[in-house]
Amino acid sequence: MSKPVSASEERYNDAEIGALVQQIGARIRAIRARRGMTRKHLSKHSGISERYLAKAEAGQANVSIALLWKLAQALQVQLVDLLPDSEGASIGSPMLALLRGLSAEEQEDAFGLLRSRFAKPVQRTSGIALIGLRGAGKSRLGSLLADEFRVPFVRLGQVIEDMAGMNTGELFSLGGQKAYRRIERQALEHVRQNYPRAVLEVGGSLVSQPDTLGLLLDSYYTVWVRTTAEEHMNRVLEQGDLRPMAGNRQAMEDLQRILAEREPEYRLADYTLDTTDRPVLDCLRELVAQSQAQFQVA
Repeated sequence: MSKPVSASEERYNDAEIGALVQQIGARIRAIRARRGMTRKHLSKHSGISERYLAKAEAGQANVSIALLWKLAQALQVQLVDLLPDSEGASIGSPMLALLRGLSAEEQEDAFGLLRSRFAKPVQRTSGIALIGLRGAGKSRLGSLLADEFRVPFVRLGQVIEDMAGMNTGELFSLGGQKAYRRIERQALEHVRQNYPRAVLEVGGSLVSQPDTLGLLLDSYYTVWVRTTAEEHMNRVLEQGDLRPMAGNRQAMEDLQRILAEREPEYRLADYTLDTTDRPVLDCLRELVAQSQAQFQVA
C-alpha cells in the first residue's frame, strides 16, 4: 500500500508545479517575442484565446499537452522547445557542456569556427546587410549608405510584400509564421541573385529562423544596428507609429524582452553599430568606414 502524501509534501509539490508553470509561460512569451508575433496572431493561428494566452504567459494557467502542441505548431517550433531547460537539448551533452562554460564572446568565436568548418559553401555578395530592431536607424542609415556608394538600397520587407502580393500584417494574419518565413527565405534568395552589390535592410525577426539567418550571414557583411529599448520606443513614436504604446509599461517590457531574446543572434553580425544618443551623420561616418573594404573603395 502506498504511503499517503503529507500536507508538507503536497505544498512542496504545488510549489514545484507552480514554478514549472511559470517557466513554461516564460518560454512561450520568449519564443513569441523572438518570432516577432503579437498575441493576437498567435491566438488566431493556435486557436487559443488571447485571454488564455495572457494567463499562460503570466504563469497563471496550467497548459495541457494538447494546447502546448497547438502553440508549438503556431510558433513553428518543436513542442519540447516550450519546456524549461530544453533549449539546445538536441546538442550532444559534451558539446552543450562546453558551450555553457564559454562567455558570450567565446561562444561567438566558437560559432564562427563551426560555421567556417561545417557550413555549406555560399557565394558571398559584395553587399552590406543591416539587422536589428525597428527604430535603431536601419532605414535612414541604409539609405544614406547606399547613396554614399551609389548602390541600390533594398528593404527585404518590401520585397516580401511584393512577392506575397499583400502587406506584412495581412501575410502574418492569413498565413502565419510558416507562410511568412517561407516567403522571407525566398525574398532573401531573390535579393542575393538580383542585387549582389547593394545595401540590404532586413526585418528584426529574421534572426529567429536559423537557416535564413545562416544564409544572410554567409552571403553579406552584416551590421547589427543597435540602441537601447528606450531609444527604440522614442524613435518609433517620433515616426508617428503609436503601436508600441498599445500597452504602455507592458509594451516596454515586451520590447526589452525581445531585445534580450534576440541579442545572441544579433551578436553574430560581423560588426555592431551603436546609435544611442548619436547624430545620424556620426553613425554614418562609422558605417561608411566599415563598408569601404566590402564595396572595394580605395
